[in-house]
Amino acid sequence: MKKIALLAAVAFYSCTNSPEKISLFNGKDLTGWDTYIKATGLNNDPDSVYSVVELEGERVMKISGEHFAGISTVDEYSNYHLVLQFKWGEAKYAPKLNDKRDSGLLYHAVGEQGGDGGAWMISQEFQIQEGDCGDYWGVAGASFDIPVIKKDSTHFVYDPKGELMTFVDKGPNDRHAIKFPDAENPTGQWNTVELYCLGDSAIHVMNGVVVMRLYNSNYTKGKIQLQSEGAEVYYRKLEIERIAAIPEGLK
Repeated sequence: MKKIALLAAVAFYSCTNSPEKISLFNGKDLTGWDTYIKATGLNNDPDSVYSVVELEGERVMKISGEHFAGISTVDEYSNYHLVLQFKWGEAKYAPKLNDKRDSGLLYHAVGEQGGDGGAWMISQEFQIQEGDCGDYWGVAGASFDIPVIKKDSTHFVYDPKGELMTFVDKGPNDRHAIKFPDAENPTGQWNTVELYCLGDSAIHVMNGVVVMRLYNSNYTKGKIQLQSEGAEVYYRKLEIERIAAIPEGLK
């Protein structure tokens, strides 16, 4: 099992001379981000799928969910600790009116906008979906190796002592691995998402609980993208910090 990258000392990619820790969201507007709406293209958002609103006395990023879309950082990043908080709103939209509320944190996002489903970039996904937060999805050819146990013929659940298997679209195991344990707060409450990326490895953390460790990514840097996928959701406190090693408590 390849885990060397978790201990490597490597650089952080963003703007030149970036500080150790930066906020990706200024609380005022969407400066530093590009929107891509499946129906209207780059930075053309007539229905305000992405906006900044006041909620509970603070300014937050609102994603309406009305259209399949993505909002991505202008800059690319690698070797970082990302922290954000989200909570679900009420609105849902077709074609997902009867589905779980869904969004997604896409990382190491590369290539053309709309490369997956006409809305999202090639990327690794930290799933943000009711009951499934922390799952892994390989988007448009991105892949990771994940230790898992087999739940049934088509479902694999993370287990740090499980067999290391590759997850990629159209691969023998497909592109989805299920997190474990479930650490999501009830719908309507804020959740804290943490993502550690170092070299070709990553760790998914929900509300302080490690729910998945991932190895041997075929991408090691890229943009960060947040999905609009049929459900209203709010994001706040998006911060990123360079790292040269994984903290001792997470190794």
